[in-house]
Amino acid sequence: MIHLRTKSNILIKLATQPTRALTTGQSNQTKILSSQYVRSNIRRYTDATNTRSMQRAAVAAAAKAEPFLNGTSSIYVEEMYESWLKDPNSVHTSWNAFFKGVNAGAAPGAAHQRPPSLGGAVPNMQQSTASASDGLSGSGVESLVNEHLSVQALIRGYQIRGHLLSQLDPLQINDPELFESQLSSKVSMEKRLDVAFGGVSPFGEKDMDKVYQLPKTTYIGGDETSLPLREIINRLEKTYCKSIGVEYMFINNSEQCDWIRKKFESPGSIELTNDDKLLAWKRLLRSYKFEEFLARKWTSAKRFGLEGCEILIPGLKTIIDTLSSQGTDSFVMGMPHRGRLNVLANVVRKDLDQIFCQFDSKLRAGDEGSGDVKYHLGMSHQRVNHPTNKTINLSLVANPSHLEAVDPVVQGKVKAEQFYREDKEGKQTMSILLHGDAAFSGQGVVYETFHLSDLPAYTTHGTIHIVVNNQIGFTTDPRHSRSSPYCTDVAMVVRAPIFHVNADDVEAVIHVCKVAAEWRAEFNKDVVIDLVCYRRNGHNEMDEPMFTQPLMYQIIRKHPNVYKIYTNKLLEEGLVDQKEIDKRVLEYDNICEQALVDAGNIEVINFRDWLDSPWKKFFINDGGLVNLLCKDTGATEATLNHIGTTFSEHNELKVHRGLTRVFKGRKEMLQNRQIDWALAEAMAFGSLLQEGTHVRLSGQDVERGTFSHRHHVLHDQQEDKKVYVPLNNLSEDQAQYVVCNSSLSEYAVLGFELGYSMTNPNSLVLWEAQFGDFNNTAQCIIDQFISSGEAKWIRQSGIVLLLPHGYEGMGPEHSSARPERFLQMQNDDPDMMPDCSSETFYLEQLQTANWIIANCTTPANLFHILRRQVCLPFRKPLIIFTPKSLLRHPMARSSFDDMLPGTQFQRIIPEAGPASQEADKVKKIMFCSGKIYYDMIKEREKLGFEKDVAVVRIEQVAPFPFDLVIQELEKYKNAEIHWLQEEPKNMGFYDYCKPRIRTANDWTRRVHYTGRESASAPATGSGFTHAKQTQDIWNEAFSDL
Repeated sequence: MIHLRTKSNILIKLATQPTRALTTGQSNQTKILSSQYVRSNIRRYTDATNTRSMQRAAVAAAAKAEPFLNGTSSIYVEEMYESWLKDPNSVHTSWNAFFKGVNAGAAPGAAHQRPPSLGGAVPNMQQSTASASDGLSGSGVESLVNEHLSVQALIRGYQIRGHLLSQLDPLQINDPELFESQLSSKVSMEKRLDVAFGGVSPFGEKDMDKVYQLPKTTYIGGDETSLPLREIINRLEKTYCKSIGVEYMFINNSEQCDWIRKKFESPGSIELTNDDKLLAWKRLLRSYKFEEFLARKWTSAKRFGLEGCEILIPGLKTIIDTLSSQGTDSFVMGMPHRGRLNVLANVVRKDLDQIFCQFDSKLRAGDEGSGDVKYHLGMSHQRVNHPTNKTINLSLVANPSHLEAVDPVVQGKVKAEQFYREDKEGKQTMSILLHGDAAFSGQGVVYETFHLSDLPAYTTHGTIHIVVNNQIGFTTDPRHSRSSPYCTDVAMVVRAPIFHVNADDVEAVIHVCKVAAEWRAEFNKDVVIDLVCYRRNGHNEMDEPMFTQPLMYQIIRKHPNVYKIYTNKLLEEGLVDQKEIDKRVLEYDNICEQALVDAGNIEVINFRDWLDSPWKKFFINDGGLVNLLCKDTGATEATLNHIGTTFSEHNELKVHRGLTRVFKGRKEMLQNRQIDWALAEAMAFGSLLQEGTHVRLSGQDVERGTFSHRHHVLHDQQEDKKVYVPLNNLSEDQAQYVVCNSSLSEYAVLGFELGYSMTNPNSLVLWEAQFGDFNNTAQCIIDQFISSGEAKWIRQSGIVLLLPHGYEGMGPEHSSARPERFLQMQNDDPDMMPDCSSETFYLEQLQTANWIIANCTTPANLFHILRRQVCLPFRKPLIIFTPKSLLRHPMARSSFDDMLPGTQFQRIIPEAGPASQEADKVKKIMFCSGKIYYDMIKEREKLGFEKDVAVVRIEQVAPFPFDLVIQELEKYKNAEIHWLQEEPKNMGFYDYCKPRIRTANDWTRRVHYTGRESASAPATGSGFTHAKQTQDIWNEAFSDL
């Protein structure tokens, strides 16, 4: 093997003669540049292993040093030369003559020879070249090179801008004001070439029959290396400007771009086999006839049918077929209401009688819950996929009317399933998201969800997005609903290829869906299918679209259905006959009619039959029955010490010196058998992990903690990416702890974690807001999914929301987590006194609640309530208002004694001071919740009212602890009852707790308010005003004593 440097020197020596010839008559500076240029090109060939290869490399370098070549054209010449070396007949005869001259040692500028005529008939590529006496001038060859480069630019222009010329609209409206980016197919070829070229095209009719070498950046030639310009344009038009518009040239990955080119440009790539055509037709028939059947039987019912985009069903099934053949066996889908019933029937394969019975308004509910309308429901179903003969699981996630809200929920569910299956590359489980055009471009959660796609802790390794592009949003057309040319432009932020396709071209849709599935399997990245269709009815079947889109709907009324269009096509091709058509139609009609008969025998609706996330083996039976027992939430002292010690070590990392003080403080607390908030949380997580329960904590800055108290991920101060997670180093057989900083998003990230929590009940999934009030940008997930999901869809979730809350003078945006909003959605009746006599009352109360709301004041209570989430026999969302200043408050500590086996979460913490010893003499009983307790007892001690005022902390605010509150009221029967809070009167806990306290004392005693006055903003931004308001609270609390 020749040494690299020696090889390079040999090449330079071999190129000496051409270089010298080039530098004749040139300035010294030009000589130097030319010599350097030759040398730089020679270095590209230094992997040659023999002298002949190096000689060729030297000749190539010399050829590229021709004076008429620039940086761009020199690359082109190099490609030509490499092709010529393999086969001299593969290049145009002019290049054949040129390279022969260079190879023979001709000086630069003297190797050019006149080729045969470039015009007229296609030249014979195997003819010998003209003699050297017919030589062209340098300018003639430069013109030839420029022509080839213009062809390259034209090909690239079609690849970049061809979609602007594509025929995507089934309605062929092509309103230039409505669809400014599209041009009619009737526009002249000259104008189309200008659009593709990105300016004035240099080509005219005289150039159409000239033959040009095809660059390596296109596959339109197939096995041919050169084509006449006319054929080049024809093939580019067929690839990029018919029923498919491909946007991909913005992707900054050459391998991916080349892959897409090959899938669409290769001759015959879009053509389907006869078997594929028939399969698509059969699926299209069922999609079409399903909607027709519903329209015939329930003419006045809302169903949000798929008419105008029936091809969605064959497209979806093609995606599933393709990925199933490559090993994917679990598909989680999210979609809006349009077409949901059709997807449930023909893709998921929900029993038709179960769907049809949903149209009977007289059916009573067979289980608990409020239920939901039929076009919001989801389902999970396992079946055999017949084309691949493999078992697959299909899950369609239930979704409210809030479009796109389900997107991150689906992604979280998929991520969790991939985690539990150890599917690290997403080969077994994947997500498919369906969108509407207006929502896809208009809803910000789409953008937020896209930005999770490549984050390590959130990626699902590629999602297939299908936009059902009605070209209208309810009554708003695109010119008023988005600023971008396409509704899909948002996908460019993650470099996802976008395949626009005319939904009336069945075979184009099938090809695009197959390519999208193959893309996901190959690259594990997102891809978007823009299914350009129309909506045959209005927003729903009862809506009149002619009010606002009269011209569009005049065309729609006359437009034939895609099923009829494709059936006629196959009739013409002889693939089906009328007898086969009638047979298939009758067969499906009979299936639907029988299902309708069966639906008439159904008397109740069981919402549990529509579960999108069934938990096998978690409940005693399919009805959700549980043993109403809660496991012990305590832990042994050895376990606590082990977790605390491990949590206080850094594994020899060079940590920040500030952390050494933190670790020292933790160890001192452990020696004193005490814990603070950080230790309590770590011990709760750690003990669950050691018991085999997976824990995941997500949110903005959660690894360190907003208030720098957590430090669950330790960073080496000298080596990048060197980290240590103490809670993943507790024992060899522990479960995995995932703690991850999220993107700066609340809506999508909370939705993601909710979806994650739905997959496996034996896990603890937490989302922490940076500040509590930041939950308001995730309000849709909280309102539509977390608070009401179980009632609507029988879907339980044990997700935990950690919301920092407390008034420390930090202003209106960093004080309140808005507890009043959560409490307003609590489902208990303030005027109904529950039966508290049962030994399992508190469990019964939790089981009937829609969620649990707590405001803990001790680390031990935090420890217990977190563990209780997993120890309960059912799952409920948990909202915890977490402290800020209490994180390091010297009084906010707990003893190991409060966490040992047999101890449990305290729903209320009674007064334990002097006031409790002489309860009959207490003048005021102050019920409160949260941080204000510590401020209160400090002020009470300062003023000397320890015997006059009793303070009772309500730790579990909802469901309300009636039984324990009654005991306190009876104990302090002579005391005036007050509710104490730091929030304004119209916020916080007062409006929820006041009526329930009154119910607890049978409305015989008044409940007074002590706290800030009502306000529109949660807190003041003035430090002075904050201090004054706080003092006013104490003045009122201790008045009349």
